[in-house]
Amino acid sequence: MNTFGHWLASPWRRSTVAVLAGALPVLAFPAPSLWWFAYVALVPWIALIRSAPTAKRAAYDGWAGGFGFMVGMHHWLLPSLSVFIFVIGALLGALWAPWGALVRHFLAGTAGTPSRGRIAAALAVLPSGWLGIELVRSWQGLGGPWGVLGSSQWEVEPALRLASVGGVWLISFLIVAVNVAVAVLVTVRESRVPAVAGLVATAAVTSAAWMWSPRPESGGSTRIAVVQPGVIDGPDRRFAREEQLTRDLAGQDVDLIVWGESSVGFDLDDRPDLAKRITALSAETGADILVNVDARRSDKPGIYKSSVLVGPDGLTGDRYDKMRLVPFGEYIPARSLLGWATSVGKAAAENRRHGSEQVVMNVGHGLKVGPMVCFESAFPDMSRHLAQDGAQVLIAQSATSSFQNSWAPEQHASLAALRAAESGRPMVHSTLTGVSAVYDASGQRVGEWVGTDASTSRVYDVPLATGTTPYVRFGDWPLHAALLVLAVWCAGRLGRRFRRTAPGPLVPPARTAHGSPTRPGR
Repeated sequence: MNTFGHWLASPWRRSTVAVLAGALPVLAFPAPSLWWFAYVALVPWIALIRSAPTAKRAAYDGWAGGFGFMVGMHHWLLPSLSVFIFVIGALLGALWAPWGALVRHFLAGTAGTPSRGRIAAALAVLPSGWLGIELVRSWQGLGGPWGVLGSSQWEVEPALRLASVGGVWLISFLIVAVNVAVAVLVTVRESRVPAVAGLVATAAVTSAAWMWSPRPESGGSTRIAVVQPGVIDGPDRRFAREEQLTRDLAGQDVDLIVWGESSVGFDLDDRPDLAKRITALSAETGADILVNVDARRSDKPGIYKSSVLVGPDGLTGDRYDKMRLVPFGEYIPARSLLGWATSVGKAAAENRRHGSEQVVMNVGHGLKVGPMVCFESAFPDMSRHLAQDGAQVLIAQSATSSFQNSWAPEQHASLAALRAAESGRPMVHSTLTGVSAVYDASGQRVGEWVGTDASTSRVYDVPLATGTTPYVRFGDWPLHAALLVLAVWCAGRLGRRFRRTAPGPLVPPARTAHGSPTRPGR
């Protein structure tokens, strides 16, 4: 064992290295946005797990690395959740414990050098295991799919083309496969052939998607304005600034004006004066205005976050109530058990209520839009369903003012590029305080971002598109394929174990020359 190996013999030192190694992929996401680093970021973590002396230690290395990844990915939540962020990181990090055991099983081998067949299997099973983890933690109750590995490729055109075929999940699968192949090239040089074959196969899949995946067909354009008031304390002062910025859009021939999340802090049925002011703005600008109301409703109990459409004749009746709420930020799961989180951070003092169905709104000018609120833009299935329901433009209303000087605003804005590419529909990400952004149906930027230091309104000429992407048509097929791979592998393991433990065939005792099986010679 070398000097570094002796140093790693300490469980605490080894766990610390695993935490740091697990956090490395975070650098591929905004704000660092080192997208290329994603393809090698897992290699140190994989190499460490491979060197684990036992499967149990490999599972611990997986758990520690998962903790590092989750805390690193969500570090900007620390001011809101305080020490609870480490509890969440430890709980979600445990999802990587089985993955750590899988890495050691495939890459360590019984004699320290895995066979070529085992390496080839690793290139399918290990990425499938990673996708299984992303599937589980994408459940809204566990925080949703923020930080899915494939999301780091939001500005890479070939990756966006892959997203149109298999969603962000296909990108994640291929990134992990590349990392496994590189780790094998670095640590198991005797098994280079299957590793190189895996890299070639990844390049072939990407090239095939680039050449043959259908591209969105042009379907005209529309003019959409975003209103970003900036950091302003108090709902009345914020509303006045939004009103001023919207009035500046008069005469600019816009088709729709979008305000950010929580842009109106009062129920419009309770405050008809505010409804009249927005109606007047719609008449003055000649466009419907999509606002977001964060208030206690007058027609039913509870607080809702709702996208509400207002036209020149008043409230149109189109309303979307946010369905997927942010755990701890908008509600506390199992409040009777975890309600203490309000005493150590900025967790929700009262649970908000959630809506029951998605809505496609007709905003005039022949334009249909599908609204989402806040981190709902992280969920690929929501934008896919809106595209299936006829939405021509996807809209996300967001507010990240609590995390203004962190990586969160840019990370959030980047998600819209993936959703646009997956659905083949342009997407508008409109925020209160930045970053606001618009992407075309291929996931490419339209115009410039509106940064966190801006208080302005901006008009975008948004190209529309028609057609159906393979992802919209076939859904989350990479996840289903990954689960099938894992099921086949598990079935094979169980079958081999059953064959090893099954009793051998019964053999009758040998008989002697005198016919006695127990007393030879008689």
